[in-house]
Amino acid sequence: MSQANSAHAKPELVRRQVNLFDLQRQKARLGAEIEARIDRVLDHGQFILGPEVSALEEDLAAFAGVKHAIGVSSGRDALIMALMAMDVGAGDAVFVPAFTFSATAGSVASVGATPVFVDVREDTFNMDADDLARAMERIKKEGKLTPKVVMPVDLYGLPADYQAINRVAEAYGVRVIADAAQSYGGEAGNTRVGAMAPLSATSFYPTKPLGCYGDGGAIFAADDDLAEAVRQIRHHGRAGDGDEALRLGMTGRLDTIQAAVLQVKLAAFEQELGARRRLASMYTERLTGKTSLPFIPQDHDSAYALYTVRVKNRDGVRAKLQEDGIGTGLFYRIPLHRHPAFAQWVGEGERHPVSEALAEDVLSLPIHADLTDDELEYVVERFLAAIA
Repeated sequence: MSQANSAHAKPELVRRQVNLFDLQRQKARLGAEIEARIDRVLDHGQFILGPEVSALEEDLAAFAGVKHAIGVSSGRDALIMALMAMDVGAGDAVFVPAFTFSATAGSVASVGATPVFVDVREDTFNMDADDLARAMERIKKEGKLTPKVVMPVDLYGLPADYQAINRVAEAYGVRVIADAAQSYGGEAGNTRVGAMAPLSATSFYPTKPLGCYGDGGAIFAADDDLAEAVRQIRHHGRAGDGDEALRLGMTGRLDTIQAAVLQVKLAAFEQELGARRRLASMYTERLTGKTSLPFIPQDHDSAYALYTVRVKNRDGVRAKLQEDGIGTGLFYRIPLHRHPAFAQWVGEGERHPVSEALAEDVLSLPIHADLTDDELEYVVERFLAAIA
């Protein structure tokens, strides 16, 4: 190559590896303290409902600004226990968004109730209150099921529009359970996730904004009776140390070791939320006008469990990013009313067009508290090249 041509040659791209999640970096920051906390549990030996669980529950409730937090075994178990605490069962209709993870509808089926699918909003991807009202009216007119609970999901970390959803719920005499599996740390106005519904269920799955080293979750409540019902349900329906089952329950306790891990991570959570939001702002600044970006309503703040965009030729774009060493996620590629497991509850010809469209083009980009600015710039550069 001549010197002239060499002078105009583009520099060779240096391939990097940027994972969708990276828990090892967090471990490098917090690992020593986590190991020390775990050692304390191993020393005292109270592996079930040890002192770390109750201490964590107090801190979780204080962070959310709600009276009660109850540590449980997983996010899905949290949903099941919340439904059980509200006496949901056979013959009851529970309204869930069509665009979310299967555990939302699966928890409804697990208590013998019927999931009723509701479309989501095109801007926030969260439950559409107008479509909820239509679904409520349809179920009421059919007269086969009793509308009992509406269970919105705070998708990708953004709280749903609880003001609008609560208005519909109140009009039809149903209660609200927040599926906050992805959104602990999110806010709407001056209210944090955990205090936006009578019961809120979150997950501490390792890749969540606040995650443990296994399965775990929590249920939040302001009402003393609901909180006590949840505590009984998670422990075989028993109250305290007694062996009398006061109600049907399950084995749904948060392990003491996982509580110890979460104590350390919760102390760093505000800083990590700030890092996620700063990175999300960087993505938004660099990608505005280039693709469809997450919409955050006024007075809302997301926990940014995921930073999800919409792109044409999504699978092709994802393949190119994978070649460049960039991890991405598809959450979710199939709306719930098209899952074979839920077919028995789907009406003939039932459609949820926004959910169906989102399933074709959503793509989640790397975001976590330890993602560097240089890595984000690399992701943006390769993403823009992939969609060009």
